[in-house]
Amino acid sequence: MYSIGELSRQTGVKIPTIRYYEQIGLIAPAERSDGNQRRYTQEGFRRLSFIRHSRDLGFSLNDTRELLELSQHPEGECSDAHGIAARHLAGVRAKIAKMKRLEKELKRISNCEAGKLANCAVLETLADHSLCSGDH
Repeated sequence: MYSIGELSRQTGVKIPTIRYYEQIGLIAPAERSDGNQRRYTQEGFRRLSFIRHSRDLGFSLNDTRELLELSQHPEGECSDAHGIAARHLAGVRAKIAKMKRLEKELKRISNCEAGKLANCAVLETLADHSLCSGDH
């Protein structure tokens, strides 16, 4: 059995987050000791570790919930899990593409050699979006 503090230390999940996951049903409510302290089982530890890794990979709480549900049915096909991962990957790729566009635009405007703020490309571009080189 793990106290909430020990569970937090071993999984790297903060105590308020553990309580929140309990509140929204991602992890089962902990058993309580005679002193009313939370006590988590090895299964609770494994489930919280799963959630932590899922969140570290950027899966949403809803996706994590779906993946947890799928993990409870090992006899099932993994196509649903693959679908969730593929959807998330598409979102990550879209964010990367956007970040590359932002990088390009920031590089362009930060190379201004105006010298005076009155002609600064950074300030001018922020004030007038039409001065941007493209969509970002």
